Amino acid sequence: MNTGRQRVATRSRATKETSIELSIDLDGSGVTDISTGIPFYDHMLDQLGRHGGFDLTIKAVGDLQIDTHHTVEDVAIVLGEAFREALGSKAGVRRFASGRYPLDEALVDVALDLSGRPYVVWDVKLPEAIPLGSPAFDPSLAEHAVASFATAAAITLHVSLVRGTNVHHIIEATFKGVARALRDAVRVENDSIPSTKGVL
Repeated sequence: MNTGRQRVATRSRATKETSIELSIDLDGSGVTDISTGIPFYDHMLDQLGRHGGFDLTIKAVGDLQIDTHHTVEDVAIVLGEAFREALGSKAGVRRFASGRYPLDEALVDVALDLSGRPYVVWDVKLPEAIPLGSPAFDPSLAEHAVASFATAAAITLHVSLVRGTNVHHIIEATFKGVARALRDAVRVENDSIPSTKGVL
């Protein structure tokens, strides 16, 4: 259903730690152009855009000589803010979505609500693993990235690991699962606000 409103947003953020330019189109075709200086993170954000069906452009420069943490966190926050802005009033969206998503031996459950109330449950115990890529992405940052995004986007999000042994597969299944759930949740079905409050 076409509401006639473009669900797009552009955000910029500059601090002493990072500089970020980002744009998102929720009704795109999954075209991405992403550069954060952290190849593994770029790969995960690419999955988010492609499997979410969002056109997503991210250009980030951060203090990677210190750590990748600041860049991962700030990009996730700006992405969440842009996602929330692009959603607008949320008129007609499905709002809820959930599913079980595999990647080889890894299997992840994702459930979310475009509630306007940020709340994250992360039940994903990662096996011991060395950092991924260079500059290194610490696997523990996956939780921080997903939680920072969901909080900034004002989403209620539950992620649970069903099974898995390969850390790369577990993290990638998570990003793909969140993307697919978002794709379902933002789908416009009518023109009413899906809440008894009349606002989300």
